[in-house]
Amino acid sequence: MLTAKLVSTDSELYQIAALSNANLSTNISAETKAREGFVSWVYTPTILKTLQAIAPSVIVMDGDQLAGYAITLTPECLPAYPPANETYVNACTLIHNGRPLGEQRFYIMGQICVAEPWRGKGLVEILYRGHRQFYRPHFDLLLTEISTANPRSLKAHQKVGFQVIDTHHDSAGHWDVVLWDWTASPAN
Repeated sequence: MLTAKLVSTDSELYQIAALSNANLSTNISAETKAREGFVSWVYTPTILKTLQAIAPSVIVMDGDQLAGYAITLTPECLPAYPPANETYVNACTLIHNGRPLGEQRFYIMGQICVAEPWRGKGLVEILYRGHRQFYRPHFDLLLTEISTANPRSLKAHQKVGFQVIDTHHDSAGHWDVVLWDWTASPAN
């Protein structure tokens, strides 16, 4: 049975970096992007080690092989990963439940990716339930941005419980901002 856990070894970090690079939008064909989805941010082993020391990411392993990952980017991670700053600053201004997100306990899911052999097997849900399990004591909300050119990802996030709260454009493209409110979600 596949279950979520926190990253704990250098081998896992190297596997995350390799899977991320293999699915980077600049490294795959337009056909693959449309069919399978893609990731946008670059994560090197060095960056991942730094982030791991601050807030470990959630992964699913099948034996010694990485089946999927979901990068944790708490506010404390932002100095170590500058590409997330614009997302975080924009998110802080958005209103949820009548208050700016900047006044609420939220963090960013920095990227999610499932390796091809495990796609369509519920790993997105397993990864996100892991995030809730490990980070719910400290946060009430999980936020991420999804390229509007990646409908497969949006559909997977909505299936878990994320809701689109904003759409915006920046230098990297058009984005749906999605939020999972753990205070409103049933504990499964």
